[in-house]
Amino acid sequence: MTGSPLAEATDSVFASEQTTAERPPTIELGLVVTPVLGAEAVQDLGQSVALELSRRFPDVSWEVTAVQEALVSPPASLSEVVDAARSRLLAERWDLVVHVTELPMRISRRPVLTHSSRTHGAAVVSLPALGLKQSGRRLVQHVVDAVSVFAGEASDRREDAGHRHRVRRRLIQLATDVEGSNELDGVALLHRVASGNLRLLLGMVNANHPWRLAARLTRALIGALGVALVAVGTSDVWRVAAALPPARLGLLCAVAVGGAVGTLIVQHGLWERVADRRLREQAMLFNLVTAITIALGILALFAAVTVASLVAAMLTIEPTVLSTQLGRSSGFGDYVRLAVLASALATVGAAFGGALESDAAVREAAYAYHPGSR
Repeated sequence: MTGSPLAEATDSVFASEQTTAERPPTIELGLVVTPVLGAEAVQDLGQSVALELSRRFPDVSWEVTAVQEALVSPPASLSEVVDAARSRLLAERWDLVVHVTELPMRISRRPVLTHSSRTHGAAVVSLPALGLKQSGRRLVQHVVDAVSVFAGEASDRREDAGHRHRVRRRLIQLATDVEGSNELDGVALLHRVASGNLRLLLGMVNANHPWRLAARLTRALIGALGVALVAVGTSDVWRVAAALPPARLGLLCAVAVGGAVGTLIVQHGLWERVADRRLREQAMLFNLVTAITIALGILALFAAVTVASLVAAMLTIEPTVLSTQLGRSSGFGDYVRLAVLASALATVGAAFGGALESDAAVREAAYAYHPGSR
């Protein structure tokens, strides 16, 4: 009998861990450093980062490739820098990439040192935030801290056995590809990626905080709330909601959520395509995380708008008025159906609002970054 995907994923991880007892897996880290630092300083930085990573995470072998290059021309947004780093990672077939840039990075007008996106496998370290000491031990430490986010290492660096085991497992997952993925196509590859990387996938989705997606997209949120308020106050919508059977109302909600997810992904180019077959598994994992993140974010928006619509309907629509419009006695179920239908329409409004957002805003909302404060 074939085991469950979760059991297969667990067996795969433990098998990988047994293999590492003989030969630790290797993580290839690309270190792309701004030309502001000299060529000799870049090579020294690469060697120092490799030594520090080996000291902090001895369960895997680290191969650091340091190159001198400016990935983007200023001015550039955070999402543009991360996308450029991600493109370089794919081109070089690295496992992770860190870009040390001379560009100042800010979040809410506050300067930050590092940004790490577990979804992209890319981190950015900003030299200006280091002040006058832009080389040496301090820079090495911040590069390693940015890489530590990918390993799931906590900011307080707890040393309990359970935490060390989780970090070790995460690193092995990063270093180990799904066996035979080059020979798989379509659904088979999707199954292997989803089951063999289950913990990795869930961790990446959780790191993106998808439930905060709508709050970060102001135009989408305003569009959703505006449509919901109009729908709740329209008597025609009351009658349509009361007449819709539950199955059809559910289908309408699924179409609205799916359409909103597809609109955001397509409109803002969040779907990754690679020509190299050896990178297909990584691209598939990236796209899965993107789709799940956006879907959970839209579902969170749908749930929030449903609750808000239900409260608004019950506060503003008298039962006698609703009964008159429906031609029968109304009840709580009618208010619920109205709120759900209003939320479905609001989700469509959120999709149009999200389409008006800039690509940078949507990318920063969809992929949560882990900032290091100044």
